[in-house]
Amino acid sequence: MVTVDEVRKAQRAVGPATVLAIGTATPLNCIRQSTYIDSYFRITNSEHMTELKEKFRRICERSNIEKRHMHLTEDIFNENPNISSYMEPSLSARQDILRVEVPKLGKEAAVKAIAEWGQSKSKITHLLFYTTFGGVEMPGADHQLIKLLGLHPSVKRVVICQLGCHAGGTILRVAKDLAENNKGARVLVICSEISDVASFHGPSESCLDNLVGQALFGDGAAAVIVGSDPIPEIEKPLFQLVSASQSILPESDGAITASMQEAGLIFHLDKCIPTIVSNNIERSLVEAFQPLDIIDWNSIFWIVHPGGRAILDEVEATLGLKPEKLRDSRHILAQYGNMWSASVLFVLDEMRKKSGENALKTTGEGLEWGVLLGFGLGVTVETVVLHSVAI
Repeated sequence: MVTVDEVRKAQRAVGPATVLAIGTATPLNCIRQSTYIDSYFRITNSEHMTELKEKFRRICERSNIEKRHMHLTEDIFNENPNISSYMEPSLSARQDILRVEVPKLGKEAAVKAIAEWGQSKSKITHLLFYTTFGGVEMPGADHQLIKLLGLHPSVKRVVICQLGCHAGGTILRVAKDLAENNKGARVLVICSEISDVASFHGPSESCLDNLVGQALFGDGAAAVIVGSDPIPEIEKPLFQLVSASQSILPESDGAITASMQEAGLIFHLDKCIPTIVSNNIERSLVEAFQPLDIIDWNSIFWIVHPGGRAILDEVEATLGLKPEKLRDSRHILAQYGNMWSASVLFVLDEMRKKSGENALKTTGEGLEWGVLLGFGLGVTVETVVLHSVAI
C-alpha cells in the first residue's frame, strides 16, 4: 500500500524555487519629471493655483525621478474630463480602462519572460497574478491573460489583489510555495500596475498627499517564471528563492492607506514612513539571515522596492550600506518612478542585467547571498532571501 507520506513526497520538488526568467513592460507614453509640473496643472485647469504649483515643483525636484511611464494621455483626459478633476465622480470611467489595459500590459511583460525562458508556454502549470488597480470584473484579469497568452485552459490560476507596493515580494513568496510543493511546476508570475488611471486627481490644498502621489507613481508590469529543479542545458536559473517572510511593522497603523471611492483611489502617505521602515528593517534582516550566520549587510546584494528617495536614504544610513548597494533601486526609481508591486521586480531584472554586462561571476553583482525587500500598505515588509546563480 502507498502511504500518504509517500504520495506527498512524490508531489514535491527536490530543490528550491528558482527564478528562471524575467520580463518587463511599460506604457509607451513617457513623461519627463521636469516638464510634467506645467502639464499637470494645465491638464487639470489649475494654472491659477500658483502657490500649490510651486509646492508640486519642489516635491518633483526632490523626488530624484527623471521620467515615468503613464497610460493616461491628453486624449483620454479629453474623453473623460472627470478623471482630471479633484473628487469628481469618475470610478466607472477608470474601471472601464483598467479592466482592459491591466491584463494587456501584463501580457507584454509575460511574453518577454516566456521568450527568455525558451520553453513552450504549454509547460506553464500555474498563473499567479497581482494588481493593485485592476478593474473589478468577473471573470477577471487572470481569465483574460489565459486567453491573451494562449495558455492551456487547465493552468491553475491564483489572483492576489489590494496589497500595495510590498506585493512584489508577496507574489514571489507564494510562487516559491507553489513551485516547491508541486513537482515540475512552472509558475508564471505577473504584476501589472496602471496606477495613474486609478489615482490621478487634480490638485487640492486640502490633500497634499495627492501631490506626492502625482509626483511619485508610474505604470509598469513585470513577469517572472519560477520553478524548482531547472532542466540542465535548457533552463537558465537566475536566483534561488531560499526563504520568505512577512511582517507588519509596529506603530505603523494608518501610515499608508488607500481606498477606492467614486472619485478613484484616494491614498494617505505619512511623512514618518521612511523612519518607520528604517527603525525596523534590521530586525527583519537579522531574523532572515540568522540561519546563514550573516550579519555584515554590505556582504550581500540588495533588491529593494524603490518606494521613494527618503526610504532608500534612511535604509542606507541606518544599515551603514555602501552607496553602490542601492544603486539599482535608485536607478529604477529615477527612470520609472514607483510602480507599486512591479518596481522590485524591475530592480531584480536590472541587477541581473548589470551583473552580466559587467562580466561578474554571479547574477547578484558577484555576490552569493542577497535580499529582496518589499515595503507597502500596513506598513508591511516582505523579506526574501536570495541565492545568486553562476553566470
